[in-house]
Amino acid sequence: MAKNADAEGVEKIGLHNLKPAPGSHRNRKRIGRGPGSGTGKTSGKGHKGSMARSGHGGPGGGKPHFEGGQMPITRRIPKRGFTNPFKEYAQEVRLNDLSRVAGDEVTTETLIASGLIRAGRGPAKLLANGAVERAFTVLGVKVSASAKAKIEAAGGRVDG
Repeated sequence: MAKNADAEGVEKIGLHNLKPAPGSHRNRKRIGRGPGSGTGKTSGKGHKGSMARSGHGGPGGGKPHFEGGQMPITRRIPKRGFTNPFKEYAQEVRLNDLSRVAGDEVTTETLIASGLIRAGRGPAKLLANGAVERAFTVLGVKVSASAKAKIEAAGGRVDG
């Protein structure tokens, strides 16, 4: 009850009573509205020159990619080759990290569950870094040739 009594004289902030701080809001400059406005005729831009032109703010502003008359970088750089936007990069899993996988089966789901790869970031691939402690059955995961040899040497097998 005491809390409400203290706060009775203070109005809560809401969308109905928001307003800018005093002096922070200025009216916009309406240019080209006759000689009485102070910004008529040339609209405050003076006479001629790059600063008076439409679309160009003079040095340091205005037309994007304009470099003062020198050959723009987009035209200087050679345009060759192709970058495939759909290329998938494999998530690398080392053999010595397989000890974190629960059970003897290695699938995409078990690798995600053990935190070795992340879902939706591309396929996984087993690399031959480290040694294999126990036999694993690898299902539906890419495996390098040397990693496959190490898994099979430890008594495991690689399918698909």
